[in-house]
Amino acid sequence: MVQLTPIRSNDVERPVLDLSADNLRIALQQMIAGREEHGGVERYIDAVKLKSDMFRQALERIEDGELDVEIFKGLCTFMATVRRRSGPWLAEDKFAQVREALVELFDDVESVDVRIDRFCERFPQDQAHRWVRDLATEMLHNRDPERFPLMNRWVWDARANTGVLREIWHADDIDHITIPVTDGYGTFLMLREELSQFLTDNGFFRDILYYADVLCAQVYANYICEQGGSYLRADFSAPEDPMQHTRRLLGLDGVQAGNGKTKLKSIDGEAFVLDEGHLLNKAD
Repeated sequence: MVQLTPIRSNDVERPVLDLSADNLRIALQQMIAGREEHGGVERYIDAVKLKSDMFRQALERIEDGELDVEIFKGLCTFMATVRRRSGPWLAEDKFAQVREALVELFDDVESVDVRIDRFCERFPQDQAHRWVRDLATEMLHNRDPERFPLMNRWVWDARANTGVLREIWHADDIDHITIPVTDGYGTFLMLREELSQFLTDNGFFRDILYYADVLCAQVYANYICEQGGSYLRADFSAPEDPMQHTRRLLGLDGVQAGNGKTKLKSIDGEAFVLDEGHLLNKAD
């Protein structure tokens, strides 16, 4: 197994984040209460951990260029903002380009931000390919959540001035300001540190990294609900229950129980079918 070079937090410039403790407390209460009928928040934590284990196994040899397209399809089902748009890149000739980009992404020679930027530059620079950044950040985070915090666009998109960071920012006129914070690695690292400290102060001491992810999803799920389901309609259409947005943001709704039918779409719009245990079995 490849030994990864640790990223020293002291080497990363991180901004000061002015977060609202009140907004965080509301989200935390909703996170706990909303999951009681689904077996408690612990079930979500276990699911996120299992997802990370799956990515870790599937990407174990990515530095050597070893990644089967069928395994990649399986991973895509667990990335909500990727699975509906990645179809044209799942053909073998196109996937070769994706695999090359992923090999470079996991090369520790350059900084995290440089690697993500170079990954995105390998794809068309248009609105239709904004999902590519989420692919890069999901791959990094799910393979090694300790080194790479959750960095998806829905966590913070500086250009659009939207995301979790905006929803928990401390400001009375939040709808009329542009938050002066970049969406680089240092920002996401600092956000996770702030959320981790908040969770610890509120009695959470285990699996903090995973609780921080679920809390982020809860914050943004609340925002989607407040927008009446209009935001990101293609990715997060109106759910049957309030917790569905949270599950979708975390990619936990990608496979239908019982039939293996996924939300990953091929270029002709057909849904891929994932065999039970396919990813873990092929990654062994």
